[in-house]
Amino acid sequence: MKKYLSALIGIFLSAISLAQIPLTVAPSGGNKKAAVSERVGLTDVVITYDRPGVKGREGKVWGELVPVGFTDPGFGNSKSAPWRAGANENTTFKFTNDVKIQGQSLPAGKYGFFIAYSPEECTLIFSKNSTSWGHYFYNAAEDALRVKVKPQALEKSVEWLKYEFMNETENSATVALQWEKLSIPFTIEVDYVKDQLESFRRELRTENGFIWQSWDQAAAWCLQRSVNLEEALLWADTASSAIFGGDKAFIAWSTKAQIQEKLGRNEEAAATMKMAMAFASMNEIHQYGRRLLQQKKTKEALEIFKTNYSKNPNQFTTLMGLVRGYSAVADYKNALKYANLALPLAPNEQNKTSVTAMIVKLKEGKDVN
Repeated sequence: MKKYLSALIGIFLSAISLAQIPLTVAPSGGNKKAAVSERVGLTDVVITYDRPGVKGREGKVWGELVPVGFTDPGFGNSKSAPWRAGANENTTFKFTNDVKIQGQSLPAGKYGFFIAYSPEECTLIFSKNSTSWGHYFYNAAEDALRVKVKPQALEKSVEWLKYEFMNETENSATVALQWEKLSIPFTIEVDYVKDQLESFRRELRTENGFIWQSWDQAAAWCLQRSVNLEEALLWADTASSAIFGGDKAFIAWSTKAQIQEKLGRNEEAAATMKMAMAFASMNEIHQYGRRLLQQKKTKEALEIFKTNYSKNPNQFTTLMGLVRGYSAVADYKNALKYANLALPLAPNEQNKTSVTAMIVKLKEGKDVN
């Protein structure tokens, strides 16, 4: 038995000596592994890379350590490879939706990222192969996109190579590779409206579509941006129906009415708002009146404030509605009357100060809205 066990141990030790067991250690050369990500619109952009350091090589990075153009790396099967845009393994970019790089289309997916450097103009390469190690196996036939950008000088040296997001908007961001005293920036653009609408359509077919609030949220988003209004009206129909319990929700009916109005269906919108008023709370009616004031529909707003007061008399909110409503039609006498009634009902000092200031303006014959 001992001889058998000794033989097994000998075989095991021999196997260890013949094979390297990969354990987790820091990247070779002291380069730092890194990942940076940002959401642009609804698109997640994830950059994974290794960060080489300058390490005292100022003035010898660009054009020497990072070669110009395409070179033979002397290993692997690529004879004409660009720089790996980092260190060690492939630098990769992942996009969860379709994007545009410098105005050129690139489908959603994960890509290997390379740069053919030149002091005047750099070629950025997004490769369909994101799994090869470094640039040693680069194959131009796998390119998904090439774009050209101009490098920019930096005043202050960056020791460790980094990718940075900047100039972010709802639909775009600039990504800049920065190392030593050079920056290579490029723009990423998304179609946020398109992506958002596609997301709504997907999510409304999941459990998120089991409640009226989701349908109303999608419809209200379209209303706010004046996009996709016909489909938004269908979503609003669902939100205000009994299917998911929105048939007694003022918000759902109000959203539907506003979309109808945007589409020029004014009679339908008026009928829908009449339906909505049956389910409105005091505060919802008040906010509806304020919205009408913002739309310069002063007479309609006053009628809404009157309705609210008749339903909820002698309340600070409804009294203030009448103040604003009468002031909007230049009936400062009645506005002042209701302001004086509202003042002792002010719920806090801030409201009391606000009403007091309104009273002063109304006495001067000035609109408080």
